[in-house]
Amino acid sequence: MSAGWVAGSVRAKALVGRCPGAEGARHVARGPTLGDALRLLAATPYSRYTRTATDLRRAQRAVSGTLLWHLRVLAGWLPPGGVRLLVPLAAGFEIANVVSRFPVPEDRRAEVSEPYRLGSLETAWRSLERAGTPAQTRAALTASPWGDPGGDTPWALVTGMRMAAARRTADAVPPARRWAQGRAVLLAARELFVHRRSLTAPVLRDAARLLGTRAPAAAGYHEFRDLLPAAARWALAGVEEPGDLWRAEARWWRTVQTDGAALLREARYGPRVVVGAVAVLSVDAWRVRAALGSAARGGRPGEVFDALV
Repeated sequence: MSAGWVAGSVRAKALVGRCPGAEGARHVARGPTLGDALRLLAATPYSRYTRTATDLRRAQRAVSGTLLWHLRVLAGWLPPGGVRLLVPLAAGFEIANVVSRFPVPEDRRAEVSEPYRLGSLETAWRSLERAGTPAQTRAALTASPWGDPGGDTPWALVTGMRMAAARRTADAVPPARRWAQGRAVLLAARELFVHRRSLTAPVLRDAARLLGTRAPAAAGYHEFRDLLPAAARWALAGVEEPGDLWRAEARWWRTVQTDGAALLREARYGPRVVVGAVAVLSVDAWRVRAALGSAARGGRPGEVFDALV
C-alpha cells in the first residue's frame, strides 16, 4: 500500500470521526428554531460555512459546501490517480452548478447561488461554465465524459446528467456499483411513473447498462419493479406505489450509510476505505440538511427524517 493511500485513508477516517452522526442530527432537528439548530452546528465541521447562513436555503447549501470541501481536502491527500475515484462520487455538485445556470423567474433571482468550486473534482465544468445557451450546454456535455443527455431542455439536461452520474460511478468506483444501481432505479421510476416522462435515448442506454433493457421499457410501475435485475431489486422492495418512492429514497441513504460504514471497518487503508468515508460523509450531510429543515419547521422531525435516522 502506497504512502498516499495510507495518508488518504487516515485523513478519510479522521473526517468521518468528526461528523455529528445520527444522534447529533436528531438533536439539531429538534431545534426548535433554525437559529438554535445553527448554534448546535457551531461545534461541528459544518460551522466553517454555516456560521454566516441567514435562512434555511443558505444553511442547507452551506452543509453541502462543507461536504464538497471535505472531498476536496481528501482528494489532496490521495496518490496520483486516486482522485479518479472521487470525481464520479462528487458529480452531484457539477449537476447543481448546471442547474444554477437555468433561467429563473425575476422574483427568485436572489435565490441563485454561486457555482460550487470543484477544483480537481470537476468533470467538465470549465467547458460547461462557458456555455451560453442550453444547446451549447448539451454540446459541452456530449464532448465530455458526461455524454449526450439527449436534449437541451432543463429536464433533459439534468436527467441525462443524473443517469450518466450513476453510470460513471458504477464503471469507475466498483465498491459503489450497488449504490449507482439503486440511484438509477429511483431516477427511472420517478421520471417514468411519477412525472410520466419518457426517457431520452442516451438516458435509456445508460439505464440499460445498470438495469438491463427490460425494466426501463416497462409499461407500468409494477412491471418495472418485477423486471429489475436481482442485484437492483432491493431499491424498490416493499414500495408498492410510485407515490411511496420517498421511502425507497430513505432506504437508499440508509444502505449507503450501512455499506459505507462496512467499507470503513473492513480495511485500514486503501481505496475501499476512502469510498466508504465518502459514503458516510455524504449521508451525514444529507441528514444534517434534513435536520435543519425540521428545525426550521419548529423542531418537529418529519417522517422522512425519522425513516432515515
